[in-house]
Amino acid sequence: MAKKTAPLLPSTDELLQQLGERLRLARRRRHLSAKQVSERVGMAPMTLRSLERGGPGVTMGAYLGVMQVLGVEKDLDLLVKADPLGRELQDARLPVSRTVTRTAISPPSEQTPSPPKKRVTSTGSKVKSTKATGQTGERDWVTKSGFASSDDLVGLIDPVTPRPKKKG
Repeated sequence: MAKKTAPLLPSTDELLQQLGERLRLARRRRHLSAKQVSERVGMAPMTLRSLERGGPGVTMGAYLGVMQVLGVEKDLDLLVKADPLGRELQDARLPVSRTVTRTAISPPSEQTPSPPKKRVTSTGSKVKSTKATGQTGERDWVTKSGFASSDDLVGLIDPVTPRPKKKG
């Protein structure tokens, strides 16, 4: 007995049908019969027929096997590569600098440059700004983009150090 699959939204079901149709067209452009492709993949011809119709019960491995036989398996690498929604969600959780106001989707080139950051050492004393200390090269992107390195974040932590008691 075949396993049941979760129902798909109509728009997602349409996308799966379109993928199946594109794979069928790719097979036909290569002048390969359904029997040849199914034998090369190692699946039943009925499975290939279901795949080309966009059946939701066909495994991802079966789709990838057909793509490999057709020579288009590298196209799978394009799926979810950009992930704009995931990046927006991730950027929304980042702390916003007090000196720079930015949105999650604006590129660094459009941001206004922030003044040089000051670091606090573990002893609590202020250190000169990164510009004043002469650090250049890979640290410049931190200043320009407003991002902080792990050293900068550690420098923000005020250590709890015992203070000497006042006499008298």
